[in-house]
Amino acid sequence: MDQRSDAFEKNRKIYLDQLVRVDLASVRDTLGMYEQDSRLVLPFLNQRFFVSNTGIVDEAGSRPDYMVSVILFQYILRCPDAPAFDPEWIAFKDLKQTAQFTNINYFASDTENVIEKKFSGKADVLRRVSEDLGGVFCEMETAHDVSMEFSALPRISLLLLFNDADEEFPAKGTVLFQKQAEFYLDPESLAITSAVLARNLSIIGLI
Repeated sequence: MDQRSDAFEKNRKIYLDQLVRVDLASVRDTLGMYEQDSRLVLPFLNQRFFVSNTGIVDEAGSRPDYMVSVILFQYILRCPDAPAFDPEWIAFKDLKQTAQFTNINYFASDTENVIEKKFSGKADVLRRVSEDLGGVFCEMETAHDVSMEFSALPRISLLLLFNDADEEFPAKGTVLFQKQAEFYLDPESLAITSAVLARNLSIIGLI
């Protein structure tokens, strides 16, 4: 096992040790989880994950990759005392705790740059793969070539905005967050969430 994999496994174990102590029944409704066949379900970007005090697995019984694991663990472990509701869309830089995020360029490199590089000249493809990933059209005051809303987690939606390249400007893509998201995830986890969205869109776009 390489050093990075070893670090991932250590972090995963830390999360699991904390998950053991969570009263899942008490946080279920606040987090928007639901029960099916005696198992707690946590939807994430058009997928379903099953949560128990022993861990988190997908529908095939496999544990999610490390990035998704971080998001799901943090979502459960950071559960607020009561549901928060503020659907206003804000940029990543406007999240209250963004200044504490040491790798501020991560959002640009792993979200915006990925979307722009992959879908420049392909707005129609981005629209199609967004729909395949569960995105729905979101009407905005300012026109965009693509404006799609995604349910990332039950209490967190993401808004993808994209303007394709033209004769004057290169392609420009970004992801906005509902303001209430910062009550459920820290900025690093939110940046990872948008990066997973960009990655999944890129993967589907290859098909």
